[in-house]
Amino acid sequence: MKNILHLKSSLQGKDSYSIQLGNSIVEKVQEKYPENRLEELNLVDIEIPHLSPQLLRTFFTPGDKLSAEQKESIRLSDELVKQLLATDIIVIGAPLINFTIHSSLKALIDHITRAGITFGYGENGPIGKVTGKKVYVAMSSGGIYSEGPGKANDFVAPYLTAFLGFLGMTDLSVFRAEGLKVPGVQEYAMEKAVESIVID
Repeated sequence: MKNILHLKSSLQGKDSYSIQLGNSIVEKVQEKYPENRLEELNLVDIEIPHLSPQLLRTFFTPGDKLSAEQKESIRLSDELVKQLLATDIIVIGAPLINFTIHSSLKALIDHITRAGITFGYGENGPIGKVTGKKVYVAMSSGGIYSEGPGKANDFVAPYLTAFLGFLGMTDLSVFRAEGLKVPGVQEYAMEKAVESIVID
């Protein structure tokens, strides 16, 4: 049994290319692993709150020192971490918005980055504690950012690779639906993206 988590961070709803690409990845994962349990989380809909100074301090407070109010304030973070740790395969929909990820995905990242739980530090530096996961990123963009002049402005794939690797998720593949607004490319961009999907 494989637990699959599909994270969506697009503002476009059913018209979203990253969601369409993510759905195609999920379908191919399910073909390879017929026995599975799929959870879908639309980060835009659930509106994860951005970190506040109080919440950040609570993250670093030992569990036995937390008040009832503090425990309630980190309940969502605890649930998101529990969901992450229970997942085997993660599909992340990541449209490129202003060269980077949408703030809803960044909010999730801030809530699952928990010292002593999802990462720690050893003598040789950071140690990721979220291991044994396979991550697929469904990235979409109006322009072309995998090569050429646009590559320097891609802060989606490099950022997610670095961050997820920091937490221990180093087995990552990025599939791109790109050039979606570029004449002569947009006509076959989604088809090319779906054809590029390889599940390993």
